[in-house]
Amino acid sequence: MPLRHASMHHLLHQNGVRLHAAMMSRIHSHGADESPSEEELELMEERRKLKAERDERHAHEQQVKPKAPKAVRTTRAQPKPKEAKAAKDKETKAVKKAAKPHLTRTEKHAQKAAALDAARKSAKKSAKT
Repeated sequence: MPLRHASMHHLLHQNGVRLHAAMMSRIHSHGADESPSEEELELMEERRKLKAERDERHAHEQQVKPKAPKAVRTTRAQPKPKEAKAAKDKETKAVKKAAKPHLTRTEKHAQKAAALDAARKSAKKSAKT
């Protein structure tokens, strides 16, 4: 099973380097007039196939790709109004609020001052009693 490469550029480059080396070897040993060797012919054929594959991939890439359908918004059923529950919650909150004593800041300070004053007076009792 042949390996599939993401890009043909590197394969074409490697093939070109091998083809060039084979051609230079033939030219140096036999001269430029000599016919190409079997190795050169194989490399040329492989190069032609690689270029054809590259062009085929490029043509396939240019074709229009199917797109996913757009999401359709659907409306949900509206929930029934919960007036009875809301009224009950308001009543319970009012009862809870009324049950708790809420003192203002000044009232709290007055209570604290009165407690301190009472503590001071009780501490001043004579030792005789």
